[in-house]
Amino acid sequence: MAEEKPKGKTSKTLVWILMAMLILGLGGFGVTNLGGTIRSVGDVGGKDISVDDYARGLQEEMSAYQAQIGQPLTFAQAQMFGVDRAVLSRLVTTRALDAETTRMGLSIGDENLRRELLNISAFQGLDGEFDRDAYNFAIEQAGMSESAFEDSVREETARSLLQGAVVSGINISGSYAATVIDFIAEDRDFTWTKLSADTLETRVATPSEADARAHYDANIDAYMLPATRQITYAYVTPTLLLDTVEVDEDALRELYEERNAQYNQPERRLVERLAFADDAAAETALGQLRNGETSFEGLVEARGLVLADVDLGDVTKAELGDAGEAVFLSPVGAVAGPAPTTLGPAIFRVNGILPARATNYEDAQPELREDLAIDRARRVIESQVETVDDLLAGGATLEELADETDLQLATIDWHVGASDEIAGYEGFREAAAIATLEDFPQVEALEDGGMFALRLEGETESAPAPFADVQDAAIAALTSERTAAALGELVSSLEAEMKAGAHFTSFGFDANEEVDMDRADFVPGTTADFMTQVFEMAEGDVLQIPTGDGDLLVVQLQAINAPDHADAQNVAIAAQIDQQLAGGISQDVFQIYAEALRVLYPAQIDQQAINGVHAQMQ
Repeated sequence: MAEEKPKGKTSKTLVWILMAMLILGLGGFGVTNLGGTIRSVGDVGGKDISVDDYARGLQEEMSAYQAQIGQPLTFAQAQMFGVDRAVLSRLVTTRALDAETTRMGLSIGDENLRRELLNISAFQGLDGEFDRDAYNFAIEQAGMSESAFEDSVREETARSLLQGAVVSGINISGSYAATVIDFIAEDRDFTWTKLSADTLETRVATPSEADARAHYDANIDAYMLPATRQITYAYVTPTLLLDTVEVDEDALRELYEERNAQYNQPERRLVERLAFADDAAAETALGQLRNGETSFEGLVEARGLVLADVDLGDVTKAELGDAGEAVFLSPVGAVAGPAPTTLGPAIFRVNGILPARATNYEDAQPELREDLAIDRARRVIESQVETVDDLLAGGATLEELADETDLQLATIDWHVGASDEIAGYEGFREAAAIATLEDFPQVEALEDGGMFALRLEGETESAPAPFADVQDAAIAALTSERTAAALGELVSSLEAEMKAGAHFTSFGFDANEEVDMDRADFVPGTTADFMTQVFEMAEGDVLQIPTGDGDLLVVQLQAINAPDHADAQNVAIAAQIDQQLAGGISQDVFQIYAEALRVLYPAQIDQQAINGVHAQMQ
């Protein structure tokens, strides 16, 4: 390439610093070329995959992993994560693209190459101009010749041109984004009500035992008992040891002093503060408030703020500084000031008064004693873990543990939905779920500082609950079912009038009017899938939705409101959808193209060279 005018010596020192950075980027692991004669780990269509490129790729990928997981990564771990295979695959794809650009005769001329090199900041001096000495030094230290480096720049630029040509022709039809906008931004206007047994002139009769049994038989899945695991366990928690732990008076008083700010709080105010540039502006604002020309909210909005921006929360008199006296003399709802603050003169609105709270040592003692006792009980349990573990390792049974330690013996018919007592602990649930009949009990921790050990005694398959145990539930379920059916018949008899324009209130029903409701909205008092069903309705339709507990939701759709595709927000969303879709399709197209090139130019991998790089990385 053409020679550039040499630069003065004043820029050299910082240039050498830049060179050190460039050497890391260009050379990396491969500066030494592994100290051997092997220069390539493979060939793709006549394009070598250099040893240095492969080693440098491994180092870069491992560094990225380390940054992600926040801890050092060994090469063995990197191999386990597939880093070596990913790097080699990426390099094979790169060289397949290079082979294709060579076949196509795609390259850049000397003048374009010159511009590319001049734009590399690491080759520039302090004045921003190209520095020939820096350029020569960098590529020499990287173990490359000038021609080899410039060839790599040509190849990278050609690859970029090829990739751009492959993906640049992706055009996305606006119909896709419009369809998505229609789905997410379309809304509904509807009227709904909830009917119950009280709506009926005559309540449904209580089902007979025979009817309840028939319902039980027909819906047996609803009356199945869960599969259970019979478990014997020994456990102890800090709460169980409270009565055995002694707490001395000095420790109680020390804890009370530590919590003094919690037990003894001065009088406070809930305050909002609005600061102004000067006293005149603050006085003008206060005058407008007192004359009724505006409100405190109006003053806040006029400043381009919201109430959250001026909310100080609860503050003491001392925390308010010079404004404290005026604020604490003001009643709730009043505005005090102007008063000087670090932000300038300000007015204050008082929203609440929090009286001083004083809790003496005697009143706080029960809470302090329990907290200290719980903490000491945890330490007692922690000191016993090793003893219990040794007993179990020596063959002690759970029953013997209960006799010789603080652990208590208990049993439970555990199932996945159990949450009472010991089953409320996540640690116990996890252990109970995976225990086998062959397992020996072992010490496990509980979240509150306790410990336990368990033994699986047996398992019971899921089975129907005896009818006698669920008869009342079956009667209630059948009653609800019949009530919903009766309500449905009532609504069906009125449906024609509703569609003709009769309002819900004309039938004595409550009417809840909802407008501009989108798919993401939730209507309290309805079912989880209520809005989904509403969006499947046509205008004028009347829909009945049983709630499952005997009530019936009735909804009539008044309007389907199409979104405004010219709305600025919808236009922005559509543009984002088009951009994401185009990007995704472009990626897919390029991936397919790259895979086709890899088939066209099969890679020849030198496993011995690969192993040599790996050995150096260990």
